[in-house]
Amino acid sequence: MGTSVFIARIFDRIAVMCKVSLITALLAGFMCGIEINQAVAATAKEIDADVNASLKHFEDIGGAKEVIKKAKGILVFPKVFKAGFGIGGEYGEGALRIKGKTVDYYNTAAASIGFQFGGQKKTIIIAFMQKGALKKFREASGWKVGVDASVAVIAVGAGGTIDTASINEPIIAFVLNQKGLMYNITLEGSKITKMER
Repeated sequence: MGTSVFIARIFDRIAVMCKVSLITALLAGFMCGIEINQAVAATAKEIDADVNASLKHFEDIGGAKEVIKKAKGILVFPKVFKAGFGIGGEYGEGALRIKGKTVDYYNTAAASIGFQFGGQKKTIIIAFMQKGALKKFREASGWKVGVDASVAVIAVGAGGTIDTASINEPIIAFVLNQKGLMYNITLEGSKITKMER
C-alpha cells in the first residue's frame, strides 16, 4: 500500500472522529513530509516495540520510574503525528499497559484550528494513578480528555526531574519530543478509542 493511501487513511480517521473536513485534512497530510505511514495500521508487535522504546526514553527523566511504579495503568502513544495548514489534526496508535503487560490497544485523534504549518511527531504517555480512573477509562466506548476526565499534563521541574508532588492527580500525562518533555501542551479535546489489533 502506497504512502498516499496511508496518509488518506490517517486523515480520514481524524476527520470522522474530530469532524474535520477530509479535504482539508488530506491537504494537511500531503503537505506534511513526515513518516505518517508509520502511524497507521501498525501491527500489535510494532506498537508494543514502539511502546517499549518510548518507556525506556521516558525512564531517562528523573522521577519517571516512580510514576511508572505507582501507576495502575500506563497508556503510551509512541508516535502521534500532527499536521496542518489552517485546520490541522493529529493521530497516533498505542497500548495500555497494566503491571508491565499490554492489555488493550487504542488510538488518539484531535483537531486544531489556528495558524499551523508542517508536521510534528510526539509521544504521549498517560498514567492512571487511581484504580477508579483506570476502570472508568477502560469501560468507556470513547473517551475524550476534558469531557470524560481531566488530565494533568506534567512538565519537568527544577533540576530536570518530574515534580513528584504533581503525581497525586488521578490521571497525569507527559508529552515528549526528541529533546524531552514538552512545555505548554494540552490534551484537551483529544479523543481516545479502543481498537482491535
